[in-house]
Amino acid sequence: MAPDLVSAATKPTTGQAKAASLSSRANVTFLAGNGDYVKDVPEEHRRILVSQGCIIREIEPVYPPDNQTQFAMAYYVINYSKLRIWELVEYNKMIYLDGDIQVFDNIDHLFDMPSGYFYAVMDCFVRKLGVIARTAKPPLYFNAGMFVNEPSLSIYDDLLETLKVTSPTSFAEQDFLNMFFRDIYRPIPSIYNLVLAMLWRHLENIELDKVKVVHYCAAGSKPRRFTGKEENMEREDIKMLVKEWCDIYNDESLDYQWTNATIEG
Repeated sequence: MAPDLVSAATKPTTGQAKAASLSSRANVTFLAGNGDYVKDVPEEHRRILVSQGCIIREIEPVYPPDNQTQFAMAYYVINYSKLRIWELVEYNKMIYLDGDIQVFDNIDHLFDMPSGYFYAVMDCFVRKLGVIARTAKPPLYFNAGMFVNEPSLSIYDDLLETLKVTSPTSFAEQDFLNMFFRDIYRPIPSIYNLVLAMLWRHLENIELDKVKVVHYCAAGSKPRRFTGKEENMEREDIKMLVKEWCDIYNDESLDYQWTNATIEG
């Protein structure tokens, strides 16, 4: 039986109530370099982020126990540092987004889902009656490139303590988070994290015109150096999504608009 997906439909919100709650919610990402997956974000890039209204927090890296695990990709070891977002307790709820994700439509309504759960989209390799296509993963296995979480120092401490006694596996922090949150994980529809491989693995499950969040994690799909020559990158739907990413990046009307209130704040 296919898993139940949690509904995340929008609902009317008064301006006053929305304004009162925005300060306790945040979208967050983890950045570690001037390329895709390397350390030390350059000062120039930090200035760009601040100019676009981002709040930057320095963190100390988090690493798994030393062992001989061969990660699926060598840079995956860096990703354990995203556990640090559970320390950001000035927010009561957060939407985490990988740096290679683009949001195409408002997803603020995800903040209004019931508290006490961990929400994410099922990984594209774990579909259809729980059949597992790549590795021996549990039937409910999510992609950790996008999720809704609730910061908590006690949960953060539990994450670190559990990490100390958990042998790393090939998909690094994604495997770890799936193990840690397995009892409270609730899947949400794939429109909130369209992993591009879904387009050639499970196209029948995708309504592209309804997708709100696209995850450019497939090999060769990074828009800033897209060539269309890698496997599956010649597809017209991929080219369309890359163009839409570029259109947003180049649209100056979408730049953060500073006001006297934001400057004084």
